[in-house]
Amino acid sequence: MTVLVTGGAGYIGSHMVLALVDAGQNVVVLDNLSTGFPWQVHPKAHFVRGDIGDEGLVAELIQEHGIDAIAHFAGSIVVPDSVTDPLGYYFNNTVKSRALIAAAVRNKVDKFIFSSTAAVYGDAKESPIPETTPLAPVSPYGTSKLMTEMMLRDVAVAHPLRFVALRYFNVAGADPQCRSGQSSKRATHLIKVATQAALRERSHIDLFGTDYPTRDGTCLRDYIHVSDLAHAHLLALDHLRSGGESTVMNCGYGRGYSVLEVVAAVKRVAGVDFEARLMPRRAGDPATLIAGAEKIRETLGWEPRLDDLDTIITHALAWEDSLTKRWKQAA
Repeated sequence: MTVLVTGGAGYIGSHMVLALVDAGQNVVVLDNLSTGFPWQVHPKAHFVRGDIGDEGLVAELIQEHGIDAIAHFAGSIVVPDSVTDPLGYYFNNTVKSRALIAAAVRNKVDKFIFSSTAAVYGDAKESPIPETTPLAPVSPYGTSKLMTEMMLRDVAVAHPLRFVALRYFNVAGADPQCRSGQSSKRATHLIKVATQAALRERSHIDLFGTDYPTRDGTCLRDYIHVSDLAHAHLLALDHLRSGGESTVMNCGYGRGYSVLEVVAAVKRVAGVDFEARLMPRRAGDPATLIAGAEKIRETLGWEPRLDDLDTIITHALAWEDSLTKRWKQAA
């Protein structure tokens, strides 16, 4: 049995590859390297540079490597970019996912794990947000992910395919062994850019929106360590391989931190100060996104191991420091 990991040279996908290889599983990575890096792929995984929209290539990989499950991480993820380029996001995240699902069905891969997002809830009125919350994305990014969830749901009715879609909240941190982390130079994640500022890689950071209806006026987010998220995917794979039914689950800790609280924590952990400029709101940003995480704990038996903001920041800082040295050596 082999798992095909799409987007496995990217941030979350590379951590899934690490978790699979550490668990002794066979892995094939398919990534077009538009945002990923081949050096982030574990050397024991078989790496192929290619596009998930290429149904012929996906079919070849399935047949050649005996793939029985797909973990799908490839896609575009920057919310503001989706607002300015909706067609690009619908193409990368929806049209290409449709091609990948079609290749799975035609080649009898019946287990599919999908990297979804809390953005499908939009500006939810509930907090924490359970899976029963009405789905009303406020960005093309969220809509593109929701459309893929809907395709999986309908395909699972028509064909012998079972899936788990995990709706992530705010993923942060890096592999505790410093083997992988958030490496994109265009990353907009708060903890990523704050650690860059702490290491003097940028002169300041921008904080978007200080007038939200929250405790300090800035957005509240549920930050989940990327390695805990990868572990949740392993459990989702076990669920499907043991005959579990298709399901959609949130993946978060159920506790939120404000933007200002995160910035203060990065400054404290790093032991340095840096400038944080207050800016107007960004399009597509809900005020609060905190996971209702009971379902994933009950269904998969998932227990977070790194549920601590300072730990997340410590690992992110260590990765950013090693990444800075890598870029300097490559220059």
